[in-house]
Amino acid sequence: MEIENPPIHIILHNPEIPQNTGSIGRLAAILNARLHLIHPLGFIITDARLRRAGMDYWYDLDVVHHASWEDFKKSDKAPRLDRIWLLTTKAKDASVFNAKFEFGDGLVFGSEGSGVPQFLHDELSARRITIPQPNPKLRSLNLAMAAGIAAYTACRSFGAL
Repeated sequence: MEIENPPIHIILHNPEIPQNTGSIGRLAAILNARLHLIHPLGFIITDARLRRAGMDYWYDLDVVHHASWEDFKKSDKAPRLDRIWLLTTKAKDASVFNAKFEFGDGLVFGSEGSGVPQFLHDELSARRITIPQPNPKLRSLNLAMAAGIAAYTACRSFGAL
């Protein structure tokens, strides 16, 4: 189901775990967001684990598949590059809670095992943000949890909730 003017774009770069992608798909459907899946994926989209996590919400989801980051950037369904935020644990001083989100922004999340490649860090260096983590001994939040925190924070900040 295509949404004409989504309030937020959730962009998953090479996701590996179907349950996370299913949960994020459910999140996107609830928020009337567009979900972008940048291939390769670490699973087949018909995977039962993905469907179970996303439940029947997957049929109400605006999801767009892209063969690569370059294809994503060329898509008329993608947000402008200057309105895309990269969520990363490497942005120590730029909190998601202080970002100046706008309607139609994009949130990029990397794969569960390795995050995003260096070229994305370079390309989006001015718009890298993180979710603060008080416990420095732990690596990061679960991908679906991080997407939920960031997407709701963004939508709340510009009045979409």
